[in-house]
Parts: sequence; structure tokens; C-alpha cells
Amino acid sequence: MLAVAVFLCVDNLQTMLPIAQQIYRRLFEAWGPQKWWPADSPFEVMIGAILVQNTNWRNVERAIENLKSAEALSPLQLLAIELENLQELIRPAGYFRIKAQRLRSLVQFFVDEFGGEITAMQAIPMPQLREKLLAVHGIGPETADSILLYAVGQSAMVVDAYTLRVFARHGWVPHGTSYHALQAHIAQELPEDATIYNDFHALIVEVGKKHCRKTPQCEGCPLQELLPVHGLVKEK
Repeated sequence: MLAVAVFLCVDNLQTMLPIAQQIYRRLFEAWGPQKWWPADSPFEVMIGAILVQNTNWRNVERAIENLKSAEALSPLQLLAIELENLQELIRPAGYFRIKAQRLRSLVQFFVDEFGGEITAMQAIPMPQLREKLLAVHGIGPETADSILLYAVGQSAMVVDAYTLRVFARHGWVPHGTSYHALQAHIAQELPEDATIYNDFHALIVEVGKKHCRKTPQCEGCPLQELLPVHGLVKEK
């Protein structure tokens, strides 16, 4: 948290800061640290990163609780359970057949490559570890970066649909900007620090859920003052 405290206190002239830093400060001052990802272990974070694909967090929580109740939330336990049983346990998260296969692939990779130990993952430099994760069936850039940041603790900038919506509506990037381009755009404006990246992404998700919805609710949003003078930029 020291890096965050120093970062927030460096300069009060917020309008002189890069946009990503202005966003971070406004949201942090409004809502504080988000303490994301909510999980009991790094392994649970990894499982959640697969389950949350194309669904909301409430559904993931239900699936996670099912896995805990079945004592299937450890690498070896999850690999030992029958595939059909795994599918039923994670059914609340949706796409349960696809996600069951993806979970198996991720956990098998975790066991084969790292002996099921998160410390072994942490010993691998981020670029190499990211490459390995992206080679696993069912893991794309957002899922890989979520695992790197929230489970492994490496400084990977996570961006998602909320991030693009917020940045595009304010005119900071075009609608349709690619994952990699948006990620690079934000990362160059923030200190490379896992704690800051963690809170930045979690705060963006929060503003996306509360205000920057499909139908925007700009009133009371901490970022409202940063909108262009002509209003939010709509997707063509």
C-alpha cells in the first residue's frame, strides 16, 4: 500500500496528470481500495478467472461454493472428480461443459508445470509465464492477465469490456480498440505496480457496474467531470 499512498500524494494538480492517473485518483478517493480478487487462495482466483468468462460474479460465487462443498477446490481434487460431476458443480456459472474442460486444462497445466504450487509460478518472469498461460486451452489475454495479477501477484494490466466502455465513451480511445492497444495505452500512464494495477482494474469494474452501464448513469459518477464538453462519445 506504500506505493499507492506515495502515488496518491505526489501531486494535487490532477488536471496535469495523464488520464489513467486522474481516473485512478478520482475513483480511489470516491471508493477506496477494492481488495479484489475475493478468494481464499491464489488457486481459487485461478478457478474464478475461468468461471467468470461471459457471466457475472454472483454466478461465479455460486459455482465456487459448490466446489467448496464438494471438497473439489484443490488441484488434485479437481482433477480427480468426474467430468460430469464437475460440470454440475459449476453449472451456475454458465457454459458449464466448456468451462469444465477449460478448468481441467488449466489445472493440469498448473500441476504439470508447477507442481500445483503458486510459488513456482511466481518464480517465472511475467512475459514467459503469460506466454505459457496463453498456450493453455481456453485462456485468452484477459484471463491470463487476471491470473498473473490477482493470483500470481505480477504487474499485468487487466482490461475488459468495462475498461473499453469507460475509455471510449470519454473519448480517450476509439470504440473497438483492441485489448493489447488499450492495455498498452493505460500501462504507459500508470506506475508499474501490481497493487495499483489491481485497484485500477477493480475500480474500473465498479464504475462500470454503477455508472458506465449499457445505458449510462453519469449523474454522481466520479468521472463525470472528465466527459468531453459535447457529452459522451457514442459508438457508431
